[in-house]
Amino acid sequence: MRFVVDTMLGRLAHWLRAMGYDTLCLGPADDRRLLQLALGEDRILVTRDVRLARLAEARGCLIRAAEVDDQLLETVEKLGLAPPEAEWLSRCLECNARLEPRAKDEVKKLLPERIFGAESEFMGCPGCGRVYWAGSHADRMLARLRQMLGRKGPG
Repeated sequence: MRFVVDTMLGRLAHWLRAMGYDTLCLGPADDRRLLQLALGEDRILVTRDVRLARLAEARGCLIRAAEVDDQLLETVEKLGLAPPEAEWLSRCLECNARLEPRAKDEVKKLLPERIFGAESEFMGCPGCGRVYWAGSHADRMLARLRQMLGRKGPG
């Protein structure tokens, strides 16, 4: 399942990407552009705009919650999402591209020395060039996803 999310739900787009879903969030975009993306690219249009959700018909998902945790739960429930944890953190949180493994020596110049020395596995974004690793920030994101989705962690 793929999404296009209106600008009112930018933080929700971040968490859908964290769950591994292909999620576009264009920032300020007119309704026509969002509808074109939803229909032309077989995406669900996730919005808080009642009129826009109606225009999208079956491709629309109206979200009423105001807080991002509640928005994510509402989206998961309405669309029956059940992303496997293996897909979590597999997309760039900024540009939406699927992450790819990067050799340690390939990312050396892009990282603080302490991170380079402490970590051994890295993922890179082919779209924007960001580098990711399984540090404490990733651990906190995974824990928050598990909490929001009511799942228990490994072990």
